Amino acid sequence: MTNLSVTEVYAIGAPIVLAIILLEVFISSIHNKNLYKNNDTLCTIGLLTGNIAMVFALKGITLAFHFYLYQFKLINLSEILPSWLLWMLTFILIDFVFYFYHRISHRVNFLWAIHMSHHSSEEMNFAVSFRQAWFGPLSKIPFFMVLPIIGFDPTLVAVAGVISTLWGIVGHTQIINRLGPLEWFMNTPSHHRVHHGSNSQYIDKNYGNLLIIWDKMFGTFEREDEKVKFGLVKNVNTFNPSKITFMGWTRIIEDIRDAKNLNAVSYTHLRAHETPEHRGFPLIL
Repeated sequence: MTNLSVTEVYAIGAPIVLAIILLEVFISSIHNKNLYKNNDTLCTIGLLTGNIAMVFALKGITLAFHFYLYQFKLINLSEILPSWLLWMLTFILIDFVFYFYHRISHRVNFLWAIHMSHHSSEEMNFAVSFRQAWFGPLSKIPFFMVLPIIGFDPTLVAVAGVISTLWGIVGHTQIINRLGPLEWFMNTPSHHRVHHGSNSQYIDKNYGNLLIIWDKMFGTFEREDEKVKFGLVKNVNTFNPSKITFMGWTRIIEDIRDAKNLNAVSYTHLRAHETPEHRGFPLIL
Protein backbone atom coordinates (compact mmCIF):
# COMPACT_ATOMS: atom_id res chain seq x y z
CA MET A 1 0.00 0.00 0.00
CA THR A 2 2.91 2.31 0.70
CA ASN A 3 6.63 2.05 0.08
CA LEU A 4 7.31 4.42 2.96
CA SER A 5 7.62 3.21 6.54
CA VAL A 6 7.07 5.22 9.70
CA THR A 7 10.78 4.93 10.46
CA GLU A 8 11.70 6.36 7.05
CA VAL A 9 9.33 9.30 7.53
CA TYR A 10 10.94 10.04 10.90
CA ALA A 11 14.40 9.73 9.33
CA ILE A 12 13.46 12.27 6.66
CA GLY A 13 11.56 14.56 9.01
CA ALA A 14 13.97 14.67 11.97
CA PRO A 15 16.75 16.71 10.30
CA ILE A 16 14.15 19.05 8.78
CA VAL A 17 12.58 19.63 12.19
CA LEU A 18 15.97 20.22 13.79
CA ALA A 19 16.83 22.70 11.03
CA ILE A 20 13.66 24.75 11.47
CA ILE A 21 14.16 24.87 15.25
CA LEU A 22 17.73 26.15 14.80
CA LEU A 23 16.48 28.63 12.20
CA GLU A 24 13.82 29.87 14.62
CA VAL A 25 16.41 30.30 17.37
CA PHE A 26 18.67 32.21 14.96
CA ILE A 27 15.90 34.50 13.69
CA SER A 28 14.62 35.19 17.20
CA SER A 29 18.13 36.10 18.36
CA ILE A 30 18.55 38.54 15.46
CA HIS A 31 15.31 40.28 16.44
CA ASN A 32 16.14 40.13 20.17
CA LYS A 33 13.14 37.90 20.85
CA ASN A 34 13.83 35.28 23.47
CA LEU A 35 11.41 32.63 22.20
CA TYR A 36 13.13 29.80 24.06
CA LYS A 37 13.41 29.61 27.86
CA ASN A 38 15.76 26.99 29.27
CA ASN A 39 13.41 25.73 32.00
CA ASP A 40 10.46 25.58 29.64
CA THR A 41 12.43 23.68 26.99
CA LEU A 42 13.77 21.20 29.56
CA CYS A 43 10.21 20.63 30.75
CA THR A 44 9.16 19.96 27.17
CA ILE A 45 11.96 17.40 26.84
CA GLY A 46 10.75 15.70 30.01
CA LEU A 47 7.16 15.50 28.75
CA LEU A 48 8.32 14.32 25.33
CA THR A 49 10.45 11.56 26.88
CA GLY A 50 7.44 10.12 28.69
CA ASN A 51 5.32 10.43 25.55
CA ILE A 52 7.91 8.58 23.44
CA ALA A 53 8.12 5.83 26.05
CA MET A 54 4.33 5.41 25.87
CA VAL A 55 4.42 5.41 22.05
CA PHE A 56 6.98 2.59 22.02
CA ALA A 57 5.04 0.67 24.67
CA LEU A 58 1.81 0.87 22.66
CA LYS A 59 3.10 0.91 19.08
CA GLY A 60 3.03 -2.83 18.41
CA ILE A 61 -0.20 -3.40 20.32
CA THR A 62 -1.99 -0.53 18.57
CA LEU A 63 -0.89 -1.60 15.09
CA ALA A 64 -1.87 -5.22 15.78
CA PHE A 65 -5.25 -4.05 17.07
CA HIS A 66 -5.79 -1.95 13.94
CA PHE A 67 -4.91 -4.90 11.69
CA TYR A 68 -7.36 -7.04 13.66
CA LEU A 69 -10.11 -4.45 13.10
CA TYR A 70 -9.08 -4.16 9.44
CA GLN A 71 -10.32 -7.73 8.93
CA PHE A 72 -13.84 -6.41 9.48
CA LYS A 73 -13.50 -3.38 7.20
CA LEU A 74 -16.71 -2.04 5.73
CA ILE A 75 -15.12 -1.15 2.37
CA ASN A 76 -11.96 -2.46 0.71
CA LEU A 77 -10.76 1.00 -0.28
CA SER A 78 -7.40 -0.18 -1.62
CA GLU A 79 -9.19 -2.16 -4.35
CA ILE A 80 -11.62 0.51 -5.51
CA LEU A 81 -9.58 3.70 -5.26
CA PRO A 82 -6.43 4.80 -7.09
CA SER A 83 -3.40 5.22 -4.83
CA TRP A 84 -3.30 9.04 -5.02
CA LEU A 85 -6.96 9.35 -4.03
CA LEU A 86 -6.57 6.85 -1.20
CA TRP A 87 -3.64 8.86 0.17
CA MET A 88 -5.65 12.07 -0.04
CA LEU A 89 -8.66 10.54 1.68
CA THR A 90 -6.43 9.07 4.39
CA PHE A 91 -5.00 12.50 5.22
CA ILE A 92 -8.47 14.07 5.20
CA LEU A 93 -10.05 11.39 7.41
CA ILE A 94 -7.14 11.42 9.86
CA ASP A 95 -7.57 15.17 10.18
CA PHE A 96 -11.35 14.84 10.55
CA VAL A 97 -11.00 12.28 13.34
CA PHE A 98 -8.25 14.37 14.94
CA TYR A 99 -10.52 17.43 14.98
CA PHE A 100 -13.11 15.63 17.10
CA TYR A 101 -10.50 13.90 19.26
CA HIS A 102 -8.86 17.28 19.90
CA ARG A 103 -12.15 19.07 20.53
CA ILE A 104 -13.35 16.41 22.95
CA SER A 105 -9.97 16.50 24.69
CA HIS A 106 -10.68 20.13 25.52
CA ARG A 107 -14.26 19.52 26.63
CA VAL A 108 -14.15 16.26 28.60
CA ASN A 109 -12.53 16.46 31.99
CA PHE A 110 -10.44 13.29 32.12
CA LEU A 111 -9.17 13.83 28.55
CA TRP A 112 -8.30 17.45 29.30
CA ALA A 113 -6.33 16.20 32.31
CA ILE A 114 -4.11 14.45 29.73
CA HIS A 115 -4.06 17.09 27.00
CA MET A 116 -3.46 20.11 29.24
CA SER A 117 0.24 19.18 29.36
CA HIS A 118 0.56 20.39 25.78
CA HIS A 119 -0.98 23.76 26.67
CA SER A 120 1.00 24.27 29.86
CA SER A 121 3.78 26.26 28.20
CA GLU A 122 3.56 30.04 28.25
CA GLU A 123 5.88 30.13 25.24
CA MET A 124 5.17 29.48 21.57
CA ASN A 125 7.94 27.97 19.49
CA PHE A 126 8.59 24.90 17.37
CA ALA A 127 9.80 22.98 20.43
CA VAL A 128 6.40 23.41 22.12
CA SER A 129 4.95 21.09 19.47
CA PHE A 130 6.92 18.31 21.20
CA ARG A 131 5.37 19.13 24.58
CA GLN A 132 3.22 16.03 24.40
CA ALA A 133 1.30 14.32 27.19
CA TRP A 134 2.62 11.08 28.62
CA PHE A 135 -0.76 9.38 28.21
CA GLY A 136 -1.67 11.08 24.93
CA PRO A 137 -1.00 8.00 22.74
CA LEU A 138 -3.33 5.96 24.95
CA SER A 139 -6.14 8.51 24.75
CA LYS A 140 -6.12 8.48 20.93
CA ILE A 141 -6.76 4.76 20.49
CA PRO A 142 -10.59 4.79 20.85
CA PHE A 143 -10.89 7.59 18.28
CA PHE A 144 -8.58 6.42 15.50
CA MET A 145 -9.73 2.78 15.59
CA VAL A 146 -12.60 3.84 13.33
CA LEU A 147 -10.23 4.25 10.35
CA PRO A 148 -9.33 0.55 9.84
CA ILE A 149 -12.99 -0.36 10.39
CA ILE A 150 -13.98 1.96 7.54
CA GLY A 151 -11.33 0.37 5.33
CA PHE A 152 -8.13 2.40 5.61
CA ASP A 153 -5.02 0.24 5.64
CA PRO A 154 -3.35 0.52 9.10
CA THR A 155 0.14 0.89 7.61
CA LEU A 156 -1.01 3.76 5.41
CA VAL A 157 -2.78 5.37 8.37
CA ALA A 158 0.39 5.13 10.49
CA VAL A 159 2.59 6.72 7.81
CA ALA A 160 0.09 9.44 6.92
CA GLY A 161 -0.39 10.15 10.62
CA VAL A 162 3.31 10.80 11.11
CA ILE A 163 3.42 13.10 8.07
CA SER A 164 0.40 15.01 9.43
CA THR A 165 2.18 15.36 12.77
CA LEU A 166 5.17 16.95 11.02
CA TRP A 167 2.87 19.65 9.62
CA GLY A 168 1.55 20.20 13.12
CA ILE A 169 5.05 21.16 14.23
CA VAL A 170 5.11 24.05 11.76
CA GLY A 171 2.08 25.62 13.45
CA HIS A 172 3.92 26.22 16.71
CA THR A 173 5.81 29.41 15.98
CA GLN A 174 5.66 33.20 16.22
CA ILE A 175 8.05 33.90 13.34
CA ILE A 176 5.61 33.02 10.55
CA ASN A 177 2.82 35.48 9.85
CA ARG A 178 -0.29 34.87 7.79
CA LEU A 179 0.17 32.71 4.68
CA GLY A 180 -2.20 34.30 2.19
CA PRO A 181 -4.72 31.95 0.52
CA LEU A 182 -3.55 29.03 2.71
CA GLU A 183 -5.32 30.74 5.62
CA TRP A 184 -8.65 29.88 4.00
CA PHE A 185 -8.33 26.11 4.37
CA MET A 186 -5.07 25.12 6.10
CA ASN A 187 -4.31 25.23 9.82
CA THR A 188 -1.53 27.80 9.60
CA PRO A 189 0.74 29.13 12.39
CA SER A 190 -1.60 32.11 12.75
CA HIS A 191 -4.59 29.84 13.31
CA HIS A 192 -2.73 27.59 15.73
CA ARG A 193 -1.43 30.50 17.79
CA VAL A 194 -5.09 31.25 18.49
CA HIS A 195 -5.57 27.69 19.71
CA HIS A 196 -2.79 28.14 22.27
CA GLY A 197 -4.12 31.48 23.49
CA SER A 198 -5.67 32.07 26.90
CA ASN A 199 -7.42 35.25 25.68
CA SER A 200 -11.14 34.81 26.31
CA GLN A 201 -12.07 34.89 22.61
CA TYR A 202 -9.39 32.35 21.71
CA ILE A 203 -10.20 29.64 24.26
CA ASP A 204 -11.23 26.31 22.72
CA LYS A 205 -10.85 27.43 19.11
CA ASN A 206 -9.08 26.12 15.98
CA TYR A 207 -8.77 22.40 16.72
CA GLY A 208 -7.69 21.22 13.27
CA ASN A 209 -4.21 19.88 12.56
CA LEU A 210 -3.81 19.98 8.78
CA LEU A 211 -7.03 21.74 7.84
CA ILE A 212 -8.98 24.63 9.35
CA ILE A 213 -12.12 23.80 7.37
CA TRP A 214 -13.55 21.62 10.17
CA ASP A 215 -13.42 24.56 12.58
CA LYS A 216 -15.18 26.75 10.04
CA MET A 217 -17.81 24.07 9.45
CA PHE A 218 -18.49 23.33 13.13
CA GLY A 219 -18.28 26.84 14.57
CA THR A 220 -14.96 26.67 16.43
CA PHE A 221 -12.92 28.98 14.17
CA GLU A 222 -11.41 32.22 15.40
CA ARG A 223 -9.15 34.58 13.47
CA GLU A 224 -5.95 35.89 15.07
CA ASP A 225 -6.61 39.58 15.70
CA GLU A 226 -5.69 40.44 19.27
CA LYS A 227 -2.13 39.63 20.41
CA VAL A 228 -2.11 36.08 21.77
CA LYS A 229 -1.35 35.39 25.42
CA PHE A 230 -0.02 31.84 25.48
CA GLY A 231 -0.67 29.28 28.18
CA LEU A 232 -3.56 28.45 30.47
CA VAL A 233 -5.99 30.82 32.13
CA LYS A 234 -4.63 29.41 35.37
CA ASN A 235 -1.02 28.56 34.59
CA VAL A 236 0.70 25.55 36.16
CA ASN A 237 3.59 27.59 37.64
CA THR A 238 5.96 24.63 37.51
CA PHE A 239 8.45 23.13 35.09
CA ASN A 240 8.22 19.67 36.64
CA PRO A 241 6.91 17.24 33.96
CA SER A 242 5.53 14.81 36.55
CA LYS A 243 3.56 17.51 38.36
CA ILE A 244 2.15 18.82 35.09
CA THR A 245 1.21 15.31 33.95
CA PHE A 246 -0.80 14.49 37.08
CA MET A 247 -2.07 17.98 37.94
CA GLY A 248 -5.35 17.53 36.07
CA TRP A 249 -5.98 14.17 37.72
CA THR A 250 -5.42 15.75 41.10
CA ARG A 251 -8.11 18.30 40.30
CA ILE A 252 -10.52 15.53 39.28
CA ILE A 253 -9.91 13.67 42.54
CA GLU A 254 -10.50 16.88 44.48
CA ASP A 255 -13.76 17.42 42.59
CA ILE A 256 -14.95 13.91 43.37
CA ARG A 257 -13.96 14.28 47.01
CA ASP A 258 -15.81 17.59 47.38
CA ALA A 259 -18.90 16.69 45.35
CA LYS A 260 -22.14 15.56 46.97
CA ASN A 261 -22.62 13.03 44.17
CA LEU A 262 -20.94 12.11 40.88
CA ASN A 263 -23.46 14.13 38.83
CA ALA A 264 -22.23 17.23 40.63
CA VAL A 265 -18.59 16.63 39.76
CA SER A 266 -17.37 19.80 38.13
CA TYR A 267 -15.78 20.27 34.78
CA THR A 268 -12.50 21.81 35.97
CA HIS A 269 -11.13 23.23 32.77
CA LEU A 270 -7.79 24.81 33.66
CA ARG A 271 -8.02 27.25 30.75
CA ALA A 272 -11.50 28.67 31.04
CA HIS A 273 -14.15 27.23 33.29
CA GLU A 274 -12.69 27.94 36.70
CA THR A 275 -15.61 29.83 38.19
CA PRO A 276 -18.55 28.14 39.95
CA GLU A 277 -21.08 29.16 37.31
CA HIS A 278 -19.18 27.12 34.71
CA ARG A 279 -19.01 24.01 36.83
CA GLY A 280 -21.94 22.24 35.27
CA PHE A 281 -20.44 19.38 33.28
CA PRO A 282 -20.33 15.90 34.80
CA LEU A 283 -17.02 14.08 34.99
CA ILE A 284 -17.33 12.17 31.73
CA LEU A 285 -19.75 14.20 29.63
